[in-house]
Amino acid sequence: MTPPYDGPADTPARPGGPARGAGPGAASFHEMWRDLAPIGRHTGSGGYRRFAWTGADADCRAWFEAQARARGLAYEQDRNGNQWAWLGAASAADVAPGEAVVTGSHLDSVPDGGAFDGPLGVVSSFAALDELRSRGAEPAKPLAIVNFGDEEGARFGLACVGSRLSAGQLTTEAAHELRDADGVSLPQAMERAGYDPDAIGADPGRLSRIGAFVELHVEQGRALDLTGDPVGIASAIWPHGRWRFDFHGEANHAGTTRLADRRDPMLTYAATVLAARKSAELAGALATFGKISVEPNGVNAIPSLVRGWLDSRAADQETLDTVIAAIEREAAERGERDGVDVRVTRESFTPVVEFGHALRDELAKILTQAADGRPGGAREVPVLGTGAGHDAGILSATVPTAMLFVRNPTGVSHSPAERAAEDDCLAGVTALADVLEGLACR
Repeated sequence: MTPPYDGPADTPARPGGPARGAGPGAASFHEMWRDLAPIGRHTGSGGYRRFAWTGADADCRAWFEAQARARGLAYEQDRNGNQWAWLGAASAADVAPGEAVVTGSHLDSVPDGGAFDGPLGVVSSFAALDELRSRGAEPAKPLAIVNFGDEEGARFGLACVGSRLSAGQLTTEAAHELRDADGVSLPQAMERAGYDPDAIGADPGRLSRIGAFVELHVEQGRALDLTGDPVGIASAIWPHGRWRFDFHGEANHAGTTRLADRRDPMLTYAATVLAARKSAELAGALATFGKISVEPNGVNAIPSLVRGWLDSRAADQETLDTVIAAIEREAAERGERDGVDVRVTRESFTPVVEFGHALRDELAKILTQAADGRPGGAREVPVLGTGAGHDAGILSATVPTAMLFVRNPTGVSHSPAERAAEDDCLAGVTALADVLEGLACR
């Protein structure tokens, strides 16, 4: 196992440069990683704060545009703020329906997130294009690299805003109602960043041009580490969603109010957190309260309102429904005992995504054939599911979609401790280049 890879900004230069046998894609990968690494990095936590329509987001967008123009690609931004870099077309409007092969991911982050979730896919896409050119491969189909906006939903609470808007899974009206923790609406944030919020909305014409979308992503788990494979192919994304639990109690003095006289929503919230863990564990699912707000949020005050956000995921819809129902039931029963009113709102939901077998099988065939001509010979590429949501999952309802995963040695993600080994990252670049060559150049 090679050591964790923080990128050129944090790792001493390897003697002799990039990994042995690596092509120009490896060199460009290192350069891009070094240039992107400082953007939005918090000096205290070491994690990233690249939130939608902020200064860090603008810097990431400028980086993407610069990479596109440096390679002579046609750059454009769609009505929803997603960025596109085209080879073989001046814009999406010049592409025939179903012709384009597209790759990419996102550049935004969760609060204090890791370096690899999202950016690895974008950096690898440009590096894979460089690798294709070094091979002398000439795409017969238009090829595009995309950076989808606001994938993590860290600022406005809804994941995959850019791709949801484009796919028509988020209406303009609903998007305009989104607000951040400071009460700033999505339209206000877009206007301040110099974009037109009235232009956002479904973009079926653009998506109809895509014949295949392949997203490379760091694995958010340890399946590949356990099998010993640097790269895998996604089979499906678990159904998942976000629910807001509002616990309404009664504000009062913490130092004078008898315990028996309190209507303390924090107690109900705490019991619900424990119930969520128990329900998920019994069902073999996942449930996490990861965000909370308290009013009036005083040390010596009993809260009047505790608001918690639940993220829950399961391998199938029936199991997820069972878990959520159990959590809501436990919250209501405990609330009744505590004198607390409990209200639950589902803020977002994505059903199970089973990636199309035809494209998935094509990726496996391409990667097996490519490996057959390299040292070590052909090896079956593992196919694995994931509980994490992605833009690829949103697009899968209307576009043939597939995903590649790069090994994560610890499985840690959404954290500054997120890692991927250098050789595995470069193996991902090679695999993506092989896939793009197989889909666009033959």
